[in-house]
Parts: sequence; structure tokens; C-alpha cells
Amino acid sequence: MTMTNASKDYFEQNADQWDNLRSGFFQEEVRQSAIAKAYLRPEMIVADIGSGTGFMAAGLAPLVQKVHVLDGSAAMLEIARQNLSDFSNIEYQQSDGQALDLPDESMDAVFANMYLHHAPDPLAAIQEMVRVLKPGGRLMITDMDTHEYTWLKEEMADEWMGFARDQIRAWYKAAELVNILVDATGESCCAECEIENITDPLEKYADISVFVATGSKRLSMRETVQSQYGAIAESGKSCCGSNPDHELVLTRNTCCGEDTTLNSGFVVDYTPGDRAVVPEEAEQISLGCGNPSAIANMKAGEIVLDIGSGGGMDAFLASKQVGNNGKVIGVDMTPAMLKRARNTAQRNGINNVEFREGTAEALPVEDASVDVVISNCVINLSEDKGQVFNEAARVLKIGGRLEVSDSVSNKAFPLQAKLNNNDWSACISGALPETEYTDLIRQAGFTDIKVLRSAMGTVVDDVSAYSVHVSAVRTDNAEPCTSACAI
Repeated sequence: MTMTNASKDYFEQNADQWDNLRSGFFQEEVRQSAIAKAYLRPEMIVADIGSGTGFMAAGLAPLVQKVHVLDGSAAMLEIARQNLSDFSNIEYQQSDGQALDLPDESMDAVFANMYLHHAPDPLAAIQEMVRVLKPGGRLMITDMDTHEYTWLKEEMADEWMGFARDQIRAWYKAAELVNILVDATGESCCAECEIENITDPLEKYADISVFVATGSKRLSMRETVQSQYGAIAESGKSCCGSNPDHELVLTRNTCCGEDTTLNSGFVVDYTPGDRAVVPEEAEQISLGCGNPSAIANMKAGEIVLDIGSGGGMDAFLASKQVGNNGKVIGVDMTPAMLKRARNTAQRNGINNVEFREGTAEALPVEDASVDVVISNCVINLSEDKGQVFNEAARVLKIGGRLEVSDSVSNKAFPLQAKLNNNDWSACISGALPETEYTDLIRQAGFTDIKVLRSAMGTVVDDVSAYSVHVSAVRTDNAEPCTSACAI
């Protein structure tokens, strides 16, 4: 990794005692926090940047096919070889962190534990790590929150006194990562000052919370989704894709199956009463995996936003619930769908619904102007679901509700599956693991998150994709910063 002379000298001099020092700074729980949010698979090839003596690699090696261990210090790498000698799936490289000796798009995941605060240019370091990621691959950084212990910076030859989480998010976004999550690990980095004239315990003992930052390298699926859903609008045929291998997912009016009930008690399909009040041409191309209007408890006079409104089925149902004093805004990125929905509204005299062209990641809606946001099997089609939830939070009033039906998975899909255009458009391989999905909702500023799971779904490779209904309430986003250091 790129090092200042002070940093290089520090690690060369302390390599033989680093394991003992490190155990006093932070524990294995920091490593586990990163691994838990990485959603690793056994076929993955991963890199550990600024690996030191192999702390992170020791946790990764049993879980993946190969680990590339890279560090700028020859002395630290030599200790890593000794520590990791039981593993046969590790390659070691002395490497500059801002010019990694790895090919473009070669890694399924990249990890960097307590490395970034030693990098002279953190954004450049992040961009270099993103360079070696495959499309859909994950970047995992664990490091310290911003702190005021100047002595720690000097003693450890640090370049940075931790980082503000918003700064990390901004750097991830600048590196064009999606589904960005910067979260507390619940752990701390702890150290004691060795300078004799510092005696105040509040200054002498550092107790710094540690964050974990995750993000994925963008795929290119928007044009494919827009094209396939445009074709559906033009043909009037209700089908969420064209892959005959997954007929369970592609049947009838839903992306996610024919069953009409979920084991958690909510109704996936629309009731006869719902169908009776919705124009037939909207029902014909209903492409959802649930019925968010059935659970949203919309009230007369409310303003509702339907993300990915398609032919208008859910928007028209919502319009009946909010009445003439309310309003429904449907947003869709597909011109053919918008044309169809607008024509349906005009032909049927539905005047409290407006359809706007836009994407879920950049909603054409004013801040804090909406009471309820609904969406039906659409967010899984977006590459950046985190940004969709950020946008939903932006347009909702404080206390507003999020009610979405969507497709999620029990674990991560193989990267190759994510590149399958048909499976992505069929509401399958774009699904995130359920825990990651709800983490992104929470980070966007929502609380009281409730998930109802369906009994239906499909299996691709070894991954189960299934339908959920998620409810949440928009609150002020006060991000807790927890500490777990006992001195």
C-alpha cells in the first residue's frame, strides 16, 4: 500500500509484535462484522488490502476459493505467511495500495481492515479497490469513526484521525458504488497513550467506535429492464420476463408466482373487490408480487407515491382509498407504460392520479410532500436499492409510511447469475439478501421496520428468492455511534 515514511517505519519496526498490539486495539468481532455483511460464497476470489499480519485473511480463507493478501510492508507479510501457513488458498503480494498488482475486474470482493486511515489519499485508494472488483462485486472497509486523539495519530503513524461516515458514503458514491451501507459494528478501537505528561483518563485512553462500510460495483441493467417492460406495455401481456427455466416466477399477474396467500397472513394477489374497481386494462399488465395497497392503510385526503407504477394497477387502487381530496403520483421510467397508464386514467375519468416519468433513484417529487410510498415488485429491478430508499425517505413527510412488496433472497446470488438479463428482469437475480434489504431501509431513516414473508418463490442455483411485504415509518435519521471498549 502507499505509505508515508513514518507509516512504513512503524509497521516494519512493529511487525513481530503486531499481533499482540492488534489484539489490544480491536477484536475478532470487527472481522466478523465485515464478513457478515459481505455475503460471501465459496466460489469467490477476494482480496485483503493492507492485510498486515493476516487478521482479516484468517477469517476469509475458510469461506472462499482464494484470498489475495496485499500489504506494503515486507515484514508484515512475512508474519502473515507464518500466521496463515495452514491455508493453501492464499497468495501474498507486496503492493502499493494505490496501484494494486491485480487485474481489472478480477475480484468478487475486496476487504480493507484498518487500512484506510493510513492512506494519504483515501478516495484514490477506494477507487483503486473498485477497479479490481468485478461488476456486482463488493467492497468492505472497516475503520475508525472520526476522533480527536492527536497522540494516537502520532504514535501509530496514522494519516487520518478516523472518518465521518457521511464522508465515507460520499467517497463510495464518487467511486460509483451502489447499495452503500455505512454502519456501526458495535465494536471499538482501544488504545492507551504512552506519552508520560498526558495523565487525564479522558485524554489518555482512546475508545473509538468502528464502522463497517459496504458497497457494490454497479451492473448495467437499466436499459434491459426498460426494454423488456416497454415490450410488455406495448403487447399488453402480463409477464415479468421471458426465461422459460423459471416458470414459477413468470406466471399470471405476478412476478413471483401464482399462490394467493402468504404464510405470514397478507394477501399477495388482488381480491375480487380490488379487481372490480380497477380498470381492466390496468389489471391485464399487473406485474407485482404483492398488494401493497391492502396493507398500507391509506386514508382519505392522503398523498401517495407509487414507485414503478407500470400500468397503474396499484395507483388506481390507492386513488380509491384516498378519495377525491387525496392524490396519487405514479412514477415510472418506461414511456410505453406511462402512456398506457395515462390513457387508462383519462378513459375512466380518474382525476386524482398523475403519472410522471422518472427513475426510482431520482424521483421527480418534492421533498417531504408525500404521506405514503408504495411499490410493487419494482425496487428489486433497481441496481441501487439504497438510493431508492434514500429517495423514498426524502419525499416522505416525517411520520410517513413506506409500504412495499418486493422480491428478496435468503443469501447472495452468484455474480454470474446477477448478469443474467432475463433473470434480473424476471424479479429474481436483482433481489438482495433480506437482511441487506432491511439494513438499507434502516440507514435511509426508517424505523418500525416489519417484514412479512411469503411461502412462494423460486430457487436459482442454491439461492431462494421469495416475496416480502415491508412496512416502515419515516423518522429523522439519527445515526447511533456505539462503543464496546472496556478500559
